[in-house]
Amino acid sequence: MREVVLNEGLQTIGEMVFYDCIKLEHINLPSTLLEIGESAFCSCSSLREAVLSESLKTMEDAVFASCTSLERIIFPSTMTEISERTLFNCTRLRDVELHEGIQKIEEDAFSRCQSLERISIPFTVTEISHAAFYKCSSLKEVVLNKGLEKIGKGAFDSCTSLESITIPSTVTEIDSDTFKDCQGLRVVELHEGIQKIAWNAFEECVTLERFKFPNLSTRLDTITRAGQREVEDRIDDIRRSVERRGSELFIPERGYVVQGSNWVGKKRILGRIDRLITYYELKEATTLLELAMWKSKINQESTNPINRDVYRIDIPGPVKHTILQYLNFRISGDSFLVG
Repeated sequence: MREVVLNEGLQTIGEMVFYDCIKLEHINLPSTLLEIGESAFCSCSSLREAVLSESLKTMEDAVFASCTSLERIIFPSTMTEISERTLFNCTRLRDVELHEGIQKIEEDAFSRCQSLERISIPFTVTEISHAAFYKCSSLKEVVLNKGLEKIGKGAFDSCTSLESITIPSTVTEIDSDTFKDCQGLRVVELHEGIQKIAWNAFEECVTLERFKFPNLSTRLDTITRAGQREVEDRIDDIRRSVERRGSELFIPERGYVVQGSNWVGKKRILGRIDRLITYYELKEATTLLELAMWKSKINQESTNPINRDVYRIDIPGPVKHTILQYLNFRISGDSFLVG
């Protein structure tokens, strides 16, 4: 049996229905299908393609586990969860497409997919569970979007080809063993949301060089280019293990310097730097607002009408964001002549 054709009208495929059908190569699921039971196609070692219909809402655990010839799969937008061991040990799987709507990737969902090279996690996913991508040894690129809140223990353990990772600001904790034995990992980018990093989160990452803070670095660069260069000297006065090259802020990897209790101290220093940058952003914003109001007043009092656009100035994006965030100040182009 190389191909199975399932008739329209079918809504459920039961547990282990096609388990260990080693000759099955292709399955086309009907548009009426709503649910696939546990291990329904598990160990179908010749299965190359599975077309999932847009009606599908639920796949139970291990539906395609150990389908060692499966190379590509597209999950429909109607699904909200990738269940445990869904594609466990699919050693030839190269192409995975996850649509918006998926909210959780369960334990071992893609574990031991040794040919998978790239994965983009939709912004709707809030949790990647324990060992979800364990031993995906060819995985080079992982895109984690803002919206993700939790990365489980050992989620990317032994992804030996992974070279860099950016943790979105919505993630507050990096659990133990999350990136353990990622032997090619060189750079980790962290955002302000991180509150805790487990002591062995990056254990055996032998090529890891630095932890970068892109948001802080971008803000520092913007404010220094605006002329507030005093901030650099003040940052140099307070930084310890946080280093700076130009406007780039980073922590060099020296014996897992950001892990465990060490991270508490580093976070405190980064918090001080953040508050210092914020101060100079507000200082620059105040100067710009005063200038804008002054020019607006000139325009209002002039006996000869002047084109208001002549006096229009643009507050830089980061400064505008800071005003809105910290002062709840509503910027209006009509009232202050600012963009």
